[in-house]
Amino acid sequence: MTSPYYLKGSPLNVRFNSVIGWLARRGLSIAGTAEMSVRGRKSGQMQRIPVNPHTYGGTQYLVSARGHSQWVRNMRAAGGGELRVGRKVREFSAVELPDEEKLPILRTYLEKWGWEVDQYFQGVTAKSSDEEVTAAAPDHPVFRITVKR
Repeated sequence: MTSPYYLKGSPLNVRFNSVIGWLARRGLSIAGTAEMSVRGRKSGQMQRIPVNPHTYGGTQYLVSARGHSQWVRNMRAAGGGELRVGRKVREFSAVELPDEEKLPILRTYLEKWGWEVDQYFQGVTAKSSDEEVTAAAPDHPVFRITVKR
């Protein structure tokens, strides 16, 4: 059995993400980025990571471009978390989508964020065929998020 797809960030990617997260905590969102906090499934501590919340059809989603990462595993256990930009913190619940529902979300995500994430999609881009995007879907978890009022 093979492990689920996950592309670990290079030291430069890790440093870049820490800067993006730092900016989001201070209220500066780059193209819609936010800092997500999700409770660690083993430690119980809140883990922070910058994310690109994506809106499709009036609903917000979180897409894991790098695959089955630690935040994905934590989200599956926690079922939600927080998104922060500056002092604005929004609690949310999250439901993972089955692969057959991901096509329009992944395509529009790649249209908006491809300049940043295409490298993690193993040759799949916003211009790829429906079949190619659908074939990549199992490697990229997608969560529908609902902000708690």
